[in-house]
Amino acid sequence: MMLRKSSLAVMAALTLLFSNAAQAEAAKVIDAKADVAIEKFKKLVKGGDVFLKKVKGYLVFPTVYKGGFVVGGEYGEGVLRVNGKSVAYYNIASASVGLQIGAQKTSYIFAFADQFALDQFMRSNGWQAGVDGSIAVAKWGQGIDISSISFEKPIYAFVFDNKGLMANISLEGTKFTRIIPQ
Repeated sequence: MMLRKSSLAVMAALTLLFSNAAQAEAAKVIDAKADVAIEKFKKLVKGGDVFLKKVKGYLVFPTVYKGGFVVGGEYGEGVLRVNGKSVAYYNIASASVGLQIGAQKTSYIFAFADQFALDQFMRSNGWQAGVDGSIAVAKWGQGIDISSISFEKPIYAFVFDNKGLMANISLEGTKFTRIIPQ
């Protein structure tokens, strides 16, 4: 009974969080936050600036909120940049059930190394990791220069917070939906 009440309380909190997040931020706010996240990425990842210039485009989610207690979820808003220019805005969302507790705030950058993958992503109304395409979570450490890596996968994901890059992250089932910011 106690677990059920706790689960209901967490579900209510997540619903509140995500319903407020459903009101898309203004494009200039998303862009400004994305600029900060990109600068943080460049400081954390050696060669990150050159890497971002080499890829066909990249999707930046400056703040992704995750939380849960048995039932969990995540949500964030971001911008797709091609040739360094903002071309579209998206949200990221996922839900999960299982042994989990807590909350965290991270940033994501999804780098499209392949033009076909970028075009397919841009044409879709809703894109889901693991269904519409696979994403390789980057496992390169902070000490490795990524500016000269050869691309073996079409899409790479970098997940980071103020402490550095994070590995062993599952993005399976994560949904990306195009939004129209205020």
